[in-house]
Amino acid sequence: MAKKTESIEDFLKLKCKRELNLVGELYPKKRNVLIDFRNLEEYSPTIAEELITNPDETIGEFDKALGQINIAFSTITKEKPIIKARITGLPAEYAIMVRDCTSDYVGSFFTVQGLVTKVADVLPKVWKGVFKCKRCQRESEVIQEKRTLTIPAVCDGCGRRDFELVPKKSKFIDFQKVEIQEPLEVMHGGEQAKRISVWLENDLTNRVLPGQKINVCGILKLEAPKGGGTVYMKFIEANSVEQSEQIFEEMEISPEDEKEIKELAKNPKIYEMIIKSVAPSIYGHNEAKEAIALQLFGGASDKVLPDGMKIRSNIHVLLIGDPGTAKSQILKYVDKMAPKSIYASGKSTTGGGLTAIAEKDEFAEGGWVLKAGALVLSSGGLACIDEFDKMSPEDRSSIHEALEQQTVSVAKAGIIATFKAESAVLAAANPKYSRFDPYKTPAEQFDIPPTILSRFDLIFPIKDVLDEQRDRELASHMLRAHRLSQTDLKKKVDDDIEATREQLKPPIEEDLLRKYVAYTRKKIRPVLDKEAMGRLNDYYVNLRRRSSEGSVTLTPRQLEALVRLAEASAKIRLSRQVEVQDAERAIRLVEFVLTEIGMDKESGTFDIDRLVAEHPKSERDKIHVISGIVEGLEAEYDLVPIERVVEDAKNFHNIDERTSEKLIHELINKGDFYEPRHGTVKKVSR
Repeated sequence: MAKKTESIEDFLKLKCKRELNLVGELYPKKRNVLIDFRNLEEYSPTIAEELITNPDETIGEFDKALGQINIAFSTITKEKPIIKARITGLPAEYAIMVRDCTSDYVGSFFTVQGLVTKVADVLPKVWKGVFKCKRCQRESEVIQEKRTLTIPAVCDGCGRRDFELVPKKSKFIDFQKVEIQEPLEVMHGGEQAKRISVWLENDLTNRVLPGQKINVCGILKLEAPKGGGTVYMKFIEANSVEQSEQIFEEMEISPEDEKEIKELAKNPKIYEMIIKSVAPSIYGHNEAKEAIALQLFGGASDKVLPDGMKIRSNIHVLLIGDPGTAKSQILKYVDKMAPKSIYASGKSTTGGGLTAIAEKDEFAEGGWVLKAGALVLSSGGLACIDEFDKMSPEDRSSIHEALEQQTVSVAKAGIIATFKAESAVLAAANPKYSRFDPYKTPAEQFDIPPTILSRFDLIFPIKDVLDEQRDRELASHMLRAHRLSQTDLKKKVDDDIEATREQLKPPIEEDLLRKYVAYTRKKIRPVLDKEAMGRLNDYYVNLRRRSSEGSVTLTPRQLEALVRLAEASAKIRLSRQVEVQDAERAIRLVEFVLTEIGMDKESGTFDIDRLVAEHPKSERDKIHVISGIVEGLEAEYDLVPIERVVEDAKNFHNIDERTSEKLIHELINKGDFYEPRHGTVKKVSR
């Protein structure tokens, strides 16, 4: 063993000279020496093989050799610092998935990639225990090498075994537990993510947060059950931890895949092909499918202004409307097809489940644990939230920050942390009273605060319209799809079924489309050209000019949405420039949404307040009229009769009785008016 130690020491002096010098300069900030496995394998294949097959002993030899090397420390220390060897750069052949961490790998050295879901507090762990005999007060030192506390066998003074730990004289190191799960991009078809605990010590603690993707090099070990028994808990004792900057866009794309993607992008109909590949089995909803296709590609990422402000690139889409119109099916399909996504149902999801929480957990021995929610775990991908309107107001309000700032902040029990939540949100909601009413504003019909509604780039009404021709086509489509699902796909059948098969077959296969999306998000960063900028600028100014006084048709938030949509269109073509055609596509989608939901039918103008406010412009005008009538009649009446207000509104302002009564009661409920006696009203003095 002495020969091996000498050989390891020679390797460290020869190949890790720079790392040793850095430790001397930066200690105690740097307390480890990073060792590239490839350099070790090149220097000594025998030691490299011994590290894989017998990691505990070999890593111990590295640590022992580091203790024997004379490092020139710039910081004066009372005791010789303990420097740890951290192995990095294990080849792909030693990489396994979380689900493969079975009993076959116990004691093995490997690397595993995972998404951090829980992070416990940093706790002190005994490294060198000083024990005092309770009878004769004699002290003994024991190096702690096991999971459980090791005490002296007997007292050298009196021969008894009755000790207590002396914390002041003992030596402790930091210890922290984290939990990782399989990355979302490797899971498809509703698979459940497997999880495993990772134990961090010394300089590895306090380096990761929930939602981060990390590469862990370590040894799979077992923890004995507390109550005895034969079933042991597994964990990874980490030797090194590196944050993985790779996000889902870095899924494996071979040179052949890249060639196929570039050839596909040359097709002049690529834009239409992408749209038709989104949920082809679902009939209609073409505009919503187009928006979802653009959402998958997203805007140009990593846009940072000179003052450091980051501009959101993710596109948020909300589908609102009648039940039974395939909203949930669309969400399920997108969740299955997107390279990285999480599906959540609002009815069974809490605010913490969507964002992040700090709570006490047995995972941290009863201490505080930071847990990542869906928006944090899907950062860099897509979060599909169904039944969005069924969430409680408290839970729904927790996603304000995640939707716009793309971060999640936690401040609880002295724990203050901020997580990245760069997720695009695709949400679906139903009306309060079962059916979509085109004559009421979304704010009236959906139990969603205007502050959240305004953060969605596009809000699509999914209406169940009575139309005999459309109903016939939809029924035929569904029935042929059912028949096709019961037919052997390998056998040729009648022409009708063959036509259905061609109709439901996506122009681009799902796996290729997933790689196409990943490739564009990784490689393409389109920039607005002057013509596209001019077109968007003209549209924004002209649309605001089209509004009547007091009505707001478009805000800067919607202008940013137009830019994101145009950039996504350019990315579909693998273009480095956002051209006029991309700007026109973005404008067409926004115009469609404004026409469907944002059109104030009484005034005939676009009014964005129909999307995000309780009252559109025309209704706000009527409220002002009612308020003015009451104020004028107070000079004539001590208590203003409601009948007189309704009568004046009808005779002088052409407001029907039902609308007047409704608005009066709304003003009473809001506290602007009060009803001193039944049938009378007075304005509240401010």
